[in-house]
Amino acid sequence: MALTVSLRRVLLLLLMTTIFILMLLYWNQDGMKPQSFLVEKSMKRRADVNMRPPIPDEKLWTYKCENERCVRHSYPTHAGGGAPADRRIPFMTCAMTCGEVNIWPHPTIKTAISSVSLKFTMEDVQLRMDTPHSAVETQFKQAFAYFLSDLRRIQRLPSAAENSDGAAVVGREAATDDKAAVRSPLSVQQKLEEQQQQAQLEQQNLQRNRARRHIPDAGDVGSETVSTYKSRHKRRHVDIGRALSNNLGDNLAPAAILSSVFNTRRHCDVDTLLVEVEVHKSGEIYLSLDTDESYKLSVAHERRTINVHITANTFYGARHALSTLQQLIWYDDDDNLLRILSKAIIVDTPRFRYRGLMLDTSRHYFTVEAIKRTIVGMSHAKLNRFHWHITDTQSFPYVSKNFPEMAIHGAYSEHETYTFEDVRDIAAFARLHGVQVIPEIDAPAHAGNGWEWGPKRGFGELSLCINQQPWSFYCGEPPCGQLNPKNNNTYLVLQRLYEELLNATGPTDYFHLGGDEVNLECWGQYFNDTDLRGLWCDFMLNAMARLKIANNNVEPRVVSVWSSGLTNTKCLPSSRFAVQVWGGSTWQENYDLIDNGFNVIFSHVDAWYLDCGFGNWRSTGEGACSPYRTWQNVYKHRPWERMRLNKAQRKQVLGGEACMWTEQTDEYQLDNRLWPRASALGERLWSDLDDDREFDVVPQDVFKRMSVFRNRLVELGLEAEPIFPKFCAQHPGECI
Repeated sequence: MALTVSLRRVLLLLLMTTIFILMLLYWNQDGMKPQSFLVEKSMKRRADVNMRPPIPDEKLWTYKCENERCVRHSYPTHAGGGAPADRRIPFMTCAMTCGEVNIWPHPTIKTAISSVSLKFTMEDVQLRMDTPHSAVETQFKQAFAYFLSDLRRIQRLPSAAENSDGAAVVGREAATDDKAAVRSPLSVQQKLEEQQQQAQLEQQNLQRNRARRHIPDAGDVGSETVSTYKSRHKRRHVDIGRALSNNLGDNLAPAAILSSVFNTRRHCDVDTLLVEVEVHKSGEIYLSLDTDESYKLSVAHERRTINVHITANTFYGARHALSTLQQLIWYDDDDNLLRILSKAIIVDTPRFRYRGLMLDTSRHYFTVEAIKRTIVGMSHAKLNRFHWHITDTQSFPYVSKNFPEMAIHGAYSEHETYTFEDVRDIAAFARLHGVQVIPEIDAPAHAGNGWEWGPKRGFGELSLCINQQPWSFYCGEPPCGQLNPKNNNTYLVLQRLYEELLNATGPTDYFHLGGDEVNLECWGQYFNDTDLRGLWCDFMLNAMARLKIANNNVEPRVVSVWSSGLTNTKCLPSSRFAVQVWGGSTWQENYDLIDNGFNVIFSHVDAWYLDCGFGNWRSTGEGACSPYRTWQNVYKHRPWERMRLNKAQRKQVLGGEACMWTEQTDEYQLDNRLWPRASALGERLWSDLDDDREFDVVPQDVFKRMSVFRNRLVELGLEAEPIFPKFCAQHPGECI
């Protein structure tokens, strides 16, 4: 008997010792830290506790699905008389399981979902890839790291940077370099650096695992055909989810041990969420106008495993499927866990191949972090072209390798510039999010400040009418500036700029030359004996020829210009040029361009100009477009329907693009000027749902999905504006 008691004491002591050691491992994973570090980390954790999540918990309410609509009810608390009889249902759980699918943009071919959801945590997520294309595998794994990081954020777990060194900044000022003084909450730059580290660690772990398991590297496939690859390997599955999850934060591995000891995972419904991805057909990693962006996504539940199966023909289709999968997942604020629908089948493909968003970074400068944050929003809305209007007559922020004088003379300050490395970094980031970067150096008009250095370097006058007054005689808005069409060095400079930007952004079959709002009065001061309209035609054709040289003597399949009074002069061949139509949707030029055989991208000022409606910014001239374009205006605009285009004419419509000119917008307003209005364009161009309602009346289910999607953007750190009072969000259908 005494022996039994002693044995029990020994076992109890061993258990307590084990728990103590595990606690030490949990709190001191990085080794012994100095006392100052521990104090700093403790203070940061206290600050974290005091931080309000972007979407506050709503413990006072529970929701019930009644007639396919979520109805809010008061939820009794212990203070109100004992434990409640029913479990509280958070709004998102109700919204995702009640009624129609809550995905934005709405899938186009097939959608079937379950009304049952399952709880899991992000450490349960694994990835298994099946592709013979090593470049696709590498790129998708990097994209998957961003997906996991988003899940981490949705689950409200501390970031890896916060866990590893306590260096994350809590609050609005999260400056991580000397170029960016202001950040939005939970800086995207911090997130990006964290994810790059994660990808590197994951790759190292993967290589070690391959060495142990004798798995050949993806690059070893080399020149094998798909059939040879399949016959030799059948299916080469690379499980990387665990490695990625572990690398997302130092605490995850010890936390898993502790959760096993204390049984804290007992609330999860599953142990594994396995994402299987198949991309067999194409190995392309750069987006083109012919890229197949379709995908198939299925979710199934078996025992304690959720199986997610993604099939796509290209990386971009698989990437869009990942964005859709993320919208099948949400945070349960009652259990502090993630939820996913237990069953789903989605088959999806876009209606239009060009779904763009333009940002002007000349009239105001935007940090690299702000641009990347914009691309994140585009990815979730399935917009696929980031049109970067990088320069204009107001400023030239790009630091050219060949002509650094342009930024010296044209940038607002030495801190408000973009280097070649910045452009390349943004383009690579965009590819991982399914987005192509299309840079534009506007020419020949909108080119003033930054071009005045020519005479000092022996290049002659590269631009004319720079800052000339009265400006209203020589340009559309101040300051003036228009390239010199009779100086061969002007074309040489453009060629070098095109070379740099093409090298930074990668292979493309689409390029934008600018070409709008040429002021003939400016040129007339210097070339009064010349056909000025013909001079514009010559300029655009010369610019096209220089673009071909810059692109290794390969002419891009589509070269785009802005619409103007000159684009219908028939000097530009419609087989080589597309026109981005920015004028009014009822203007005659819309019909003329289609009749003349041009492919078009619609950006109508009366629907898809997101900078309109904020008043006039100067005392003379027409300086503002009004009224404000609501998200309903954006969503309801279907120019191909209003123009009554036939089937052949519709093929000439490549797609559309929302434009954000920035005379009255800088980084402080960017998010709420863009979102969620730009996402309305995302659904219009991806889904183009039929709508026979007049004017700007939007169906109730669209309001419901838009409200949820807006909250998802906020959850990811984008400061999207609300679409109605929060009461209406909590009471779907009662305000519309």
